[in-house]
Order: sequence, then C-alpha cells, then structure tokens
Amino acid sequence: MPLLATTPVEKMTGPYARRWWALLVLCLSLLIVVMANTSLIVAAPDMTRDLGLSSSDLQWVIDGYTVPYAALMLVLGSIGDKYSRRGALLTGLVIFAAGSVTGSLVEKTELVIAARAVMGVGAAVVMPATLSLLAAIFPRGERAKAITAWSATSGLAIAVGPLVAGWLLEDHAWGSTFLINVPVAVLAVIGALVLVPPSKARDMGRIDYIGGLLSIVSVGCLVYATIEGPHFGWGTGPIAAAVIAGVGLLAFVAWELRHPRPMLNVCKFAQRGFGGSMLAVLFFFFGTFGALYYATQYLQFVLGYGPLETGVRLLPLAGAVFVGAAATALLTPKLGVRVMVGTGMVIGTAGVFLLAQVDKGSAYADFLAPLVMLGFAIGLSVSPATDTIMGSFPESELGVAGGANDTALEMGGALGIAILGSLLGTAYRDKLTDLVGGHLPAAALETAKDSVGGGLAVAEEVAKNPAGGPQQAQALIEAVHESFAHSVAQTSLIGGIIMAAGTMIVLAVLPGGRNAGRPRPEEPTAAAQDAEYGASAARPLDQRAEPKAEPGADSEPDSEAEPGADSAPGRPAEPARSARSARSAEGR
Repeated sequence: MPLLATTPVEKMTGPYARRWWALLVLCLSLLIVVMANTSLIVAAPDMTRDLGLSSSDLQWVIDGYTVPYAALMLVLGSIGDKYSRRGALLTGLVIFAAGSVTGSLVEKTELVIAARAVMGVGAAVVMPATLSLLAAIFPRGERAKAITAWSATSGLAIAVGPLVAGWLLEDHAWGSTFLINVPVAVLAVIGALVLVPPSKARDMGRIDYIGGLLSIVSVGCLVYATIEGPHFGWGTGPIAAAVIAGVGLLAFVAWELRHPRPMLNVCKFAQRGFGGSMLAVLFFFFGTFGALYYATQYLQFVLGYGPLETGVRLLPLAGAVFVGAAATALLTPKLGVRVMVGTGMVIGTAGVFLLAQVDKGSAYADFLAPLVMLGFAIGLSVSPATDTIMGSFPESELGVAGGANDTALEMGGALGIAILGSLLGTAYRDKLTDLVGGHLPAAALETAKDSVGGGLAVAEEVAKNPAGGPQQAQALIEAVHESFAHSVAQTSLIGGIIMAAGTMIVLAVLPGGRNAGRPRPEEPTAAAQDAEYGASAARPLDQRAEPKAEPGADSEPDSEAEPGADSAPGRPAEPARSARSARSAEGR
C-alpha cells in the first residue's frame, strides 16, 4: 500500500480500505475549527485585560471569526466539489494555521480581529470539505455511522475548546490558545496526504458564481446585523446590513430558481426532511452556543473558577454528547429521524429552561444537569439531521451539502450568542442599575453596567479608593453577582421559549412515523427503488466507482447501476419519499 493516498475515490474499484483512518483525520480537522470558537470564551478575560478590550471589541474578536466562516461555506464547498475536496481541506488548514500564528503574535485589537477573520476563511474551507469527503469515501451503508462520529466530534469540541484553553492559560498568555491550532493543523495536513484520498465531483459543470456572490452578501450581512444590532444598537450600519441581507436573499432565491445549475437548489427547502433538518441544526446550536456563552461567564466571574477549572466543569457536556451519539446510532434506524431529532430538541429545550432557575445562590451543581442535557441532545439529534441534509444532495454537490449544513450550524451559534448575549446584557444592566444606580459615580456605573467583568473591575477600584473601601466593594460585588444571575435566568427563560417554538416547528415540518419513507406494499423494495430512481435525492451520493456487488455479497446492489437503470427520473412528485426509502434501507 503506497505511503500517500493518491488514487481518487472515483477510480477505486471497491470501498476505500483506510476510510476509518481517513475519518479520524477529518474529525481532527473539524475539531480545531470548532474549538477556535469555544476556546476563546475562557480566554476572553485575559484578552480583555491585556488588550484593554471594550465590550464591542471583545464581541468582534469572537465574531470576526464567525462572519466569514458562515458567509463563505456554501461557495467554498462548491469550489471544493469542482476542483478537489482534499485540496480544499489542505488549503483551508494552511490558511487556518497562518491566521492562528498571526493572532498569537499581534498586540492590537484590530489585528487580532483580522487574524480571527483569516482563521474564519480557513474554517469555511475546511468544514464543508470534511463532510463532503466523508460522504465521498464511505459507502452508503456506513455513512450514517461516520456522520455520527463527525457530529459527536463537533459536540466534543464545544467542551474540549475551553478545557484546552484553560490548561494553556494556567502557565501561558492568551496567545497560546491561538498557537495550539498550529501543530494540530500540521498533523491534519500530513494525515490528509497519507490517509485521505483525492475526490471531486464528476461532470459538475460551471459554478454558479453569481449565486455564490449573492449568498456571500446575504449571509454575511445577516450575520453582521445579527451581531451588531442586538448588542450595540440598531444604528445605520446594522439596519443597512439587514436591508441588504433581505434584498440579497430575495435576489439569491430568484436567481437560483432560474439558473440551470444553481449554487443551491432552493426547491429543496420544500422537502420536509431537508427543511426540517436544517431548522433543527440551527435551533440546536442557537440554544447550545447561547447557553454556553453565559454559563462559562457565570462559572468564571460569579463562582470564581479559573480557565482550567471552567474547562474541566464543561467535560460532562462532552461525555453526554458521546452517550447521545451511541444511542442515536442504535435507535435512529428503528425509530426514524423525526423521533430522534424531536426527542433531542425536547431534552435540549428542557435543559435551557432549567437555567431559568439560576439565582445569586446557585452553584456549579445547578449548571451540571442543563449542560448534560444539552450535550445528550446534540449527540442524539444532530447526526440524523446532518445525515438527512447530506442525503438530499447528489454526488456532484457534496460540498454544497456540507456547506448548507455547516451554515445552519454556524448561523445558529451566531444567533444564539448575539441574541441571547444581547438579552443577557440588557437584563444585567437593568438589574444592576436598580441595585446600585444611586451609589456609584456616573462613569463608574457605566463601566460596571458594560459587563460582569467590568462590574468586578469597578469593585476592585472601589476597594482601593479611600472613599470606598472593602465593605463597599463587597456590596458592589454581591450586586454584580445578583444582577448577572438574574440576567442568566431571564435570558434562559426567553431562550427556552425560542427553543420550544423551534421544536414545535421542526416537529411539524419533519416527516413522521417509524415507517416514514419505507415502501408501501404496492411499491418496489428500497433496493429496487434505488436502481429505478438513481437520479433521486438520495442515490446520487453513491454515483462513483464502487464494486459491482456479487449476488448476496453486498447490501448495495445499486451503487453502480448502469446508465439505463436510471430509467425513471420522472417521479418528481415523490423525491422526499425516494430519499427516505433509501435511508430506510440503510437502517435495515
């Protein structure tokens, strides 16, 4: 066996022998791009002190990564499909590592934000490439298990990011949280060259660059408005961005409906499986990232845990992700996507609602159950939703499929941090004003109201001031803690209501029933349908050179159907049922 993986997937005569090792490389690549978002949560206090960050600066240090990440995934996934999926992965890792090195070296806020934006561009190349390569490498019968591992990795990274960052911050400056990405990216590049085979779409045709540009403008402006407006007020910039996003979205839909080879076939949103799964991913990460954003602040600022202690206390979330992933691997084939996704969303919503009970006397134990419930919900539901999304696209659009899934994920996270973070800040400011509004000078009050960290910094100054003293400082600390606990409870209540509404929408949209998608008695079997409807939403994922099965030797006799077997593209009224039948066959 050669040292480097040089044989393209499309030219292989059988399933790739080292595909599970390749999956390890893909999951490692995914791990660092998700960790880059969550690790900064525990590094934020050190960065704020060293760089003198305002609340606005800190928000953009975090979200400078998010805007290009969300806006570019769809287009860059399509480019990877056409030219080289592995090449896209390698390029993205190099860009990501370059941004990480730069971020660790600069000392100005603007340069840190720019470095984070470069990392976001790299992540926008890497993340859809990992999913498209996974779907290209694995036979359909194994793909659900591989996607379960991919989804578990994304959940693991949510908790591991703060843990690794906390460990580094014990003895190193915040720049180390950037540098840790570099050796991991180098290892992933080497692993990709050795273990991940080249792959690209066949007969893809020209890329719809106009549709791609419209998607970049629409998503980018939407994310910008979502971040800037709730946090810093709906001034000219956020309003203009929201208007541009709305007009751009309408133009994108109009263009894609008329284009013969659209960047994204928007008609897929009319398919209940695809549309419901996209909404499920968005709402899941809305609740998870939002709750994690303020839970980590509570652990650090109110309970006084250091970065490493905070990271350790998030580990139950990661463990719960793996338990949920194991459960979904066993139960989804028996119960169906709607039951698993719906159950996970109910559990996650209940976890967010539990945080509404937080008060000034709450300890870590009050956060443990919600964190475990959110982790279990991710493991239980994100994998079947992602599998459904990927199964809705043909082989030539695997990168677009991955980009669509990942855009929903990142949009959900951005909305969660922006909307729930804004509600958190508003509730905190109002409560703190009620408690100490008449006892602090105006300038000190404004600083204290800016954030919980700002409030504690003002308390330190009060303790040093002869006009104040330790007793007044302690009173302010207690007021800050009470105000932040109040804001966590209020935000969680509203977040839980949003999650509950999202759960009901998803359950209404997703096709239901244990036997959803299975053929009725008068229909042919799933395998026969695959051969007959090879151009349907599910089968094109396997339109590549896989072995022609000997009788009884493989459960996928349709994976290399001759062109003539695609003789019935003409059941356009039932693409969703055809796709579900294919997935049902996988489960059996």
